[in-house]
Parts: sequence; structure tokens; C-alpha cells
Amino acid sequence: MFKIGAHMSTSKGFHKVPLDTLAIDGNTFQIFCHSPRTWKVKEPMEEDIIKFKENMKKNNISFEDVLVHSGYLINLATPNYENWEKSINLMIEEIKITSKLGIRYFNVHPGSHLGEGDEFGYDRIAKALDIILNEVKDLNVDILLENVAKKGGNIGWKIEQLGEIIKRSNFPERLGITFDTCHGFDSNYNIKDKNDVKRLLDEIEKYIGLNKFKMIHLNDSKFPLGAGKDRHEFIGEGEIGIRGFETFLSFNEIAKLPMHLETPGDDLEHAEDIKVVKSILGI
Repeated sequence: MFKIGAHMSTSKGFHKVPLDTLAIDGNTFQIFCHSPRTWKVKEPMEEDIIKFKENMKKNNISFEDVLVHSGYLINLATPNYENWEKSINLMIEEIKITSKLGIRYFNVHPGSHLGEGDEFGYDRIAKALDIILNEVKDLNVDILLENVAKKGGNIGWKIEQLGEIIKRSNFPERLGITFDTCHGFDSNYNIKDKNDVKRLLDEIEKYIGLNKFKMIHLNDSKFPLGAGKDRHEFIGEGEIGIRGFETFLSFNEIAKLPMHLETPGDDLEHAEDIKVVKSILGI
């Protein structure tokens, strides 16, 4: 079954998310587990968690298809020790909430080395992940590293970089990846071209293993190939376009994975994007 949804608001409670997902014709979703712009974590109410799990089961949404996205302040590569420690502690708390919700996967951008260089960043991120995963070792939550746009000191714009982080961690079995189509396009992965999609899959297999390729962020790009701008656009209305997504989604290794829209707008716009994706696939 094709799995698609969008990043959903939790402002009315976690329990509303499965129902709101069905209303936009989705069958999976992504959420934040607290306000993403603060270091302070607000714990969900136990009643909300119970209703969330009930609504997931009633509406046949798999806990393994949905995704919790980390807060925006987390930077596991930062040379600033105070912020590095705060990032680690915040991520531990977010993963604990993810576990309470029964969700299997937690998504994070690897971070920016802020000018210290890739080697510094690889070690910094791997060490942070080891501290985090050791702290949550008894929880059934795996961490997915998301590819990012090629700009500034960002680490993870190449698949090889994500593989290097995983290789340096003491918990490789707890790590996987999410591929963001806009970020990839920003970083010269031309998913409009079949040969480049094959190159992408070959790189994932070589540096990480396709078995660790778990999720997709499905976003068009406002800017051309290699721009490094990270500006998402509605599906089919950006530089990737309908033809590009037809090519990308023609690969079974990709079409079988859960896909989460992070396109502009809210539920109404996401419902339209889901219609477009389904029309591309003939669903």
C-alpha cells in the first residue's frame, strides 16, 4: 500500500493527528513532539497519549510509518559545548516522548560544524548520537539522519557524509536515513533523471545500506538544481516538477517507503498535494 501524509499540527492534541491525517486522504504523518523553537519540553498528557494510540489503531495507521521530527534548535555538530550539551539533552527528552507515543522513528538534521570542518563534525555528531542512544537504549526508537541542503557548514548533504556518521557511531544498528527530495535536489541529486536516481540508490547501498533507507520527505524545490537554498514548493509547481516526481517515484525502492510532505501551507494545501502525488502514481 502506498504510504503518504504530511507534517501535521498537534495544537489540538496528539489524538487529533490520525483523524486529521485521514481528512486529507493520508495514511501516515510527521509531527513535532513539542514546540520546535524552544529548549523547553512540555510533556503530553497521559489521556492524550492513550487517545492518540487508540486513534492510530482504529484508523489503521502504522506506528512504524509515522515520524517525529526533532526541534529546530538541535545542532549535534556545533563546536559550542553548551549548545551541544543542550542539543543532546533536548533530543533525549524528545525521543522519550516519541517512545511514549509508540512511534518508532525520530528524524534529525545532522547539524552544522559552523566552520570547524567535516572531520570535526563527523566526530561531534557521532559522539552526541552515542550519548543519546546509550541513554535511550531500552526504548524502541531508532534515529533517522536526514540529508540536508548544501550550504554553510551543513553536514549530510552527500549520502557519503551520512554514511560516515553512521560508521563512526557505536550504535549503527539504531541509525538510518530519511531522504528529502528538495534538499537532495539542492545538493545536485537530480531526481528528474533516472540515471541520477540510480546513482542516489547506489550511493545509499554503498555507504549506508538500502535496508537503512526508511523515510522520504517529499518536497518540490523553488530553486534550480544545486542551488543550496532549501526552499520547499508545492508538488509539481517547482523545479523538480511533475515529470521529475514521475521519474523519482517510478523506482520501487522509493515508492514503497512512507512519504511525508513538508510543502507550504496547511491541511487544505497538503490534501491537494496528496491528490497530485496519487495522480502521478495513477492511484
